[in-house]
This record gives sequence, structure tokens and C-alpha cells, in this order.
Amino acid sequence: MILIGQYDSPYVRRVAITMRLYDLHYEHRPWSVFGDGDKLATYNPLRRVPTLLVNDELVLIETFAIIDFLDERVGRDRAMIAENGNAQRDALKVCALASGLADKAVSLVYERVLHETTSPDWVARCEQQIGDVLDALELDRGARSTSYWFGNDIGHADIAVACAMRFVTEAHPALMAATPHRALAAHAERCEALPAFQEIVQPLAVPK
Repeated sequence: MILIGQYDSPYVRRVAITMRLYDLHYEHRPWSVFGDGDKLATYNPLRRVPTLLVNDELVLIETFAIIDFLDERVGRDRAMIAENGNAQRDALKVCALASGLADKAVSLVYERVLHETTSPDWVARCEQQIGDVLDALELDRGARSTSYWFGNDIGHADIAVACAMRFVTEAHPALMAATPHRALAAHAERCEALPAFQEIVQPLAVPK
């Protein structure tokens, strides 16, 4: 399998860490969505990452679809999410919030980097959404006493939140400093201490 995308993307990093924890070997092509857009379009017309080349006939182009495929690949006994029911839906909700958090953080980066004049309304909306999601995740995580979100074993929700947290912290440090989120910070620190997280990482360079 070939994973396309740079590890400073919270989505690419999430997929890569999942593959490492599943002991699934892959070739990594650290293509940029801007600098390598034409090459990427060969496999994904959206020019987005992560893109996973499974074989000559199967290309997966969206994070949740890729994660679902990886779960199927390793089987239910190893999948890092409940098989069904409310337990699965609760985990998917946390994953969705983490993904949305990353989406808004990326949108805010693009707004400030790609536009000479930013939209105050759009910036305020993104910042509000980021803050609200952080508050919701903080409340949820703070109410749990287990090592990880849904127990003592790491799951998809843990990985998604930790990857999003790192991106937001690097891309928008002022937002993170405005309101402390102690439970989330402790959660991210626990995840970042794991070998897979330390191995699969790329500092974000935000253009000025």
C-alpha cells in the first residue's frame, strides 16, 4: 500500500499512525497538495490527502473511508473501535468532532495565508467553532477516568483527537492559550508519548 500526503496534515498523520498500530506496512509519498497537486490528481481528482493506493484497482480518498478499510483489513478483533451500537456511535461522534476541529483549523490557516485581506466574519466563525469543539471535547474527556477515551486501550477517537490537537496547537497557538483544556492536553500528551506518534510526526511550518 502507498500512503500519499505529508505528516503535518492531521488526517494523513491519523491514517499513518493507525497503520503503524495495526502493523500494516506501507510506502509513504510525502506529496504536497499544492506543490505536487498534478501528481496527486492522477490518483485523486480532488487533489486532497490522505490518499491511499491499495493496489492498481483500489484507491481510497477520504479519511473515514480509509480507516474503515483498515479496520476491515485487520479484522474485528483488532479494530480500534466498537463493532456496533451506541459504543461505536459515541466513538464516531468524537472522531467527527476531532475531524471537524481539524477542518476549521485548516480553513483558518488558508484564510490567513492565501488571502491578502481576510474576512473578519469568517475568521470569527472558525475561531468560535474551534473553541466550541475544544470545550465539548474537554467536557467529555474530563468526565472519563480511563487511560484512553473509551477504555484502557487506544482507539480511533484517541488518535483523531491527538492529531487534531497537535495541528491546532501548532497552527493557532493563541487560540489554544486563550482557554486551558487540561484534560485534552493530558490526553494529547499521553498519545504523543507513544512510539508511533513520535515516529510519525512533521512539524507544521505556517507561512507568515
